[in-house]
Amino acid sequence: MKLYEYATIVRSKNAGAFMITIDIMFDSMDKYEHVRASGVLTPSLVARLCGVNEAEVEYYECPEALALKFSYPRNISVGAFTERDLFGCQYAAPLVEVEIDE
Repeated sequence: MKLYEYATIVRSKNAGAFMITIDIMFDSMDKYEHVRASGVLTPSLVARLCGVNEAEVEYYECPEALALKFSYPRNISVGAFTERDLFGCQYAAPLVEVEIDE
């Protein structure tokens, strides 16, 4: 199954002018634990899919919120002349189709 079939929300947004954060949220502990325990979602995967340096990708597990989170520096600051996503809302798109083992 794809990540979007497990997660209720897969979104990205600005975390200040120089960071992007990706939130993956679930509607049950079972789904959260299944995806977390699969080991598929890693800083390495996010770095590869989002085109950033793996060493700069931070990973957080938030069981109280049924959420997994990744944060990394933006390649270009918010509002820069060549910025293509002012609000940072398209950076999570590559993750929604990631295959999670059943």
